Amino acid sequence: MRKTPLYDHHAALGAKFTNFGGWSMPVQYTNIIEEHLATRNIVGLFDICHMGQIEVKGHQGFSFLQQIMSRNLEGQKPGQIKLCVMTNEEGGILDDLTVYKLEDELYMLVTNASTRQKDFEWLINKSRELGFDQLQIKDIGDETGKLDIQGPKAQKVLQRLLADDLTSLRFYRAIRTTIQNMPVILSRSGYTGEDGFEIYSPANKTGELWDLILKTGADEGIKPVGLGARDTLRLEAGMMLYGHEMDETITPFEVVYDWLVDLKKDFIGCAALRRQKEDGIPRKLVGFEMIDRGIARADYKIWKDGRDAGIVTSGTFSPSLHKAIGMAFVPLEYSQEQTEMDIEIRGGKFKAKITSLPFYKRKK
Repeated sequence: MRKTPLYDHHAALGAKFTNFGGWSMPVQYTNIIEEHLATRNIVGLFDICHMGQIEVKGHQGFSFLQQIMSRNLEGQKPGQIKLCVMTNEEGGILDDLTVYKLEDELYMLVTNASTRQKDFEWLINKSRELGFDQLQIKDIGDETGKLDIQGPKAQKVLQRLLADDLTSLRFYRAIRTTIQNMPVILSRSGYTGEDGFEIYSPANKTGELWDLILKTGADEGIKPVGLGARDTLRLEAGMMLYGHEMDETITPFEVVYDWLVDLKKDFIGCAALRRQKEDGIPRKLVGFEMIDRGIARADYKIWKDGRDAGIVTSGTFSPSLHKAIGMAFVPLEYSQEQTEMDIEIRGGKFKAKITSLPFYKRKK
């Protein structure tokens, strides 16, 4: 398994490790609930170095990305980030990724960990097929470190290390700055449902930055947070995970990404998505909460009136809401809120009901 630049730092903190997409990643340091609640109530620090970063450089960058992404990137200004979906010819989701416009002719694409190599190869192949021969596409993932600091006190802790005034940095905006003479890209964004920041640094400096942030936030109660709590946090916030809620057989219209599709422009997969928009979708991603005691996990079957009615994609016990929640694909006719259904858990059937997403919204 691959290791991030922080592997030894995690081991020194007593982390338990897990295999995540071929990476040895910390799943927890103390326990998942404690790390989850620390992020919701105070501040947590995450190692996200396993995610991918791809640089797209040159005057053809905008035109190329317009054909690759389902979202319209017109009007994106330097320093602005846009969440995007990249689809195949059938309209299936290759990845959901964030597109950072750093300069007029320079973009950084941040991919999921499990799709980073596939995404890079797709971009290279499509640039050649579509004739974008003056474009530079480079995988910068191995030379880039990534930390996320998330939670109500994230700004307070990070501000101690920066000359820039973070109160003026808006959501989904990024700046180039320095932390103790270390060049970084800093964005107000994250994957937890809390206020927070994502920090991109040279990979060989990431350990130094990790230790510095933990030391700086110690008096505020900062905690290192593993993938276990990252998953419960994102699920409470109704955020999807590639390989669970998304893959190449699932379209943006079947999940919560219809707002990321602009059918007025041409892009790879647009013809298939136009047909689906006209014909209608057969299934829909929904949120649910358990009525009966029990926790539904990924791939558990769903039943309605004795009929097969879908499958769970993710499920957990919510530390913030004190109840079992999850997401699932169900036929469109069963996707209305308050619809009750049965979920098969270890051979038994347990009642659940469909609810709106997200399950949790932070107080502004």
